[in-house]
Amino acid sequence: MDEEEKEVNRKTWRIMGVILLILIIGIGGFYIWRQRRQMYEMTEMFSLEKESLSDEFEELSLQYEGYKFSVGNDSLITLLTTEQAKVQRLQEELRTVKSTNVRRINELKKELETLRKIMRNYVIQIDSLNAENEKLKNENMQVTQKYQQASSQAARLSKEKDQLSERVQMASRLDAVNIQVVPITSKGKASKKIDKAVQLMLTFIISKNITALVGEQTIYVRLMKPDDDILTKPNSGYFNFENKDIMYSMKRSIEYDGEEQSVVMYWDIEEYLSPGPYRADIFAEGNLIGRKSFVLEK
Repeated sequence: MDEEEKEVNRKTWRIMGVILLILIIGIGGFYIWRQRRQMYEMTEMFSLEKESLSDEFEELSLQYEGYKFSVGNDSLITLLTTEQAKVQRLQEELRTVKSTNVRRINELKKELETLRKIMRNYVIQIDSLNAENEKLKNENMQVTQKYQQASSQAARLSKEKDQLSERVQMASRLDAVNIQVVPITSKGKASKKIDKAVQLMLTFIISKNITALVGEQTIYVRLMKPDDDILTKPNSGYFNFENKDIMYSMKRSIEYDGEEQSVVMYWDIEEYLSPGPYRADIFAEGNLIGRKSFVLEK
């Protein structure tokens, strides 16, 4: 082989070497790029998985929060609060874990699944408690309705009883009718002039009433002057009317037997009586049983 052929061969080998080196560098660069690309894609995938896992932890925490407000059992609320704290602690740890820490992320996924199972057990208990509470609520509502019905009936019967008692009481009250007030002179004659009268004669009839109490009855009379002041004597006293003690002008005891009975009472005129309108109010057993207005002339 002459020198020229040798030189050609050397150049050929050099070119082949360069080409081979370029191929090796290209293949190596492609492999490195591919590895980096795969690492980037894996990092992105783990980052998305970490974000998704964080959302699942957040959702589970909100579920615990919601169930705490839907139960009225303090012990169960305490357990729910404890489990929610675990979820929040793991959620916080997940925020600090690198996306490339596949092992810990997988461990957190398993713990999340465990916490979900615990939540499902609590949901069963909550549903059971809610069903029981609803049953008790319905039973309590029925009892309340029955109580209200019984109370309403008792109130109605009590009202009817009071009304009946009131009617009986009103029916048994005495009634004064045909009331007359006449000025009387010293000769026992009626007088129209007040300055000639020495007495006021009050006459009335106690009506027949078979439902009234028989026996001794005290009749009270209040004589009212034109200025609505009451005529009284030093020996006048008080009697009870509408839960108050009020003064009377004169009184008289009668023996009442349920039959019609006439009553006459006298007022001795010992004071100055001005002309004008007067009124006589008659009471018995704490009731106003009659009233008569009259006029005294000068």
